[in-house]
Amino acid sequence: MNKYEIMFIVKPDLEEATIKKEAENLKKVLTDKKAKITDEKAMGQKELAYEIKKYKNGYYFLYVVEAESAAIDEFDRIARINENILRHLIIRVED
Repeated sequence: MNKYEIMFIVKPDLEEATIKKEAENLKKVLTDKKAKITDEKAMGQKELAYEIKKYKNGYYFLYVVEAESAAIDEFDRIARINENILRHLIIRVED
């Protein structure tokens, strides 16, 4: 298993319950594929460095994950098609 850091930004104009639900849904995508989430942080609403899809703010989330590439590929696929996710970034961490 490889270690990854996954950061994603959720649209700021959603209700708080919906924002948390989106984060939980993405976590479930990983755990369903046998990924182990070792750390997670809800970093709150922050200003974006540049405007994305006419949004200037977003809710940031960070997951540190131990997973096979299949779980990461599925997360990437779901995050790309989810309209409530502004951006996501997956980085493989070398030990």
